[in-house]
Amino acid sequence: MKEFKFQTEIWLPRRREEVFPFFADARNLQIITPPWLKFQALTPMPVEMKVGARIDYQLHVHGFPLRWQSEITAWEAPYRFVDEQRKGPYRRWVHEHVFEMRPGGTLCRDNVRYAAPGGWLIEQLFVRRDLERIFAFRSKKLMELFGDGRCSA
Repeated sequence: MKEFKFQTEIWLPRRREEVFPFFADARNLQIITPPWLKFQALTPMPVEMKVGARIDYQLHVHGFPLRWQSEITAWEAPYRFVDEQRKGPYRRWVHEHVFEMRPGGTLCRDNVRYAAPGGWLIEQLFVRRDLERIFAFRSKKLMELFGDGRCSA
């Protein structure tokens, strides 16, 4: 099974203690998910985020409805956490969220390791472009929410 890697980062002019709680609340996933994915949480909210927590949701990819289940496999608040797909379209999906204090703010890094269904061809034709669009939307939303320049770090 060939794995691919995707990494993106965004610097937010806020302290980690202001940024991390947003990510620690699973209800906010809908805010930073593009509307074209028609994201819908199926697990009753709120969810206590900790190792072993599972979240079920549905979304649409290229018009096809998909169900997805994520499990939190590492929780080191407010520094990092990892969610892994337990059910869904990927053969493997591991998403590490890292929050590093930097002068004047927080660097938020996403490290994703995944195995695309259909292998290299599907990854090149669809998955990589989809991830770039999704995370670009996410970055834009995060800048709208946290990018007002207020930081006391």
